[in-house]
Amino acid sequence: MSEHESKRIIRVEGRAVPVRGNDIDTDRIIPARFMKVVTFDGLGEYAFNDVRYDEEGNKKDHPFNDPVYAGARVLIAQRNFGCGSSREHAPQALMRYGINAVVAESYAEIFAGNCTAMGVPVISLSHDEIEELMARVEAEPTTVLVIDLESQVLTAGSLKYHFTLPQAYRNALIGGSWDSTSVLLAQREEIRSTAARLPYMEKFL
Repeated sequence: MSEHESKRIIRVEGRAVPVRGNDIDTDRIIPARFMKVVTFDGLGEYAFNDVRYDEEGNKKDHPFNDPVYAGARVLIAQRNFGCGSSREHAPQALMRYGINAVVAESYAEIFAGNCTAMGVPVISLSHDEIEELMARVEAEPTTVLVIDLESQVLTAGSLKYHFTLPQAYRNALIGGSWDSTSVLLAQREEIRSTAARLPYMEKFL
């Protein structure tokens, strides 16, 4: 199996956590003060921190604090999710919390691109479909969502939707080329060969 094949993302399956509200920005997803880190390790702990906890650290009423959604792998959001700054920390925090896919009405373009570059599909449904899906998950938190990127179909129990996803993102996820570092490393021999022919690279090889 090639490195690309091992990274192919064709299907995401798991329970969901609904987070209601339009225009949820990256600062709400991960407050700026938690971004003073060398690596992204541990950011998942602070996902939605300021809407999950008060100043004394007491839990607020938020879906990420609700035990019925513990272990959810899919986040359901509404319109313009991930707006605000272009910080990569927001999708990193969600991924490290355990979110493997996001379903929403729409996204900020940079946020969607950052998610895709991490192997996290961000798919879109209509307003009415999101409302129906959220209501189902809120009523039945054990509902398992199945996101099939090849057929572009999401199923949730008896519900079935055809979702949208930019073709470039879909191709990268299905083809396994979403990880640009791996794509680069897969060509390491060709890179070495080319570099060896460049006189100004002699001191770097």
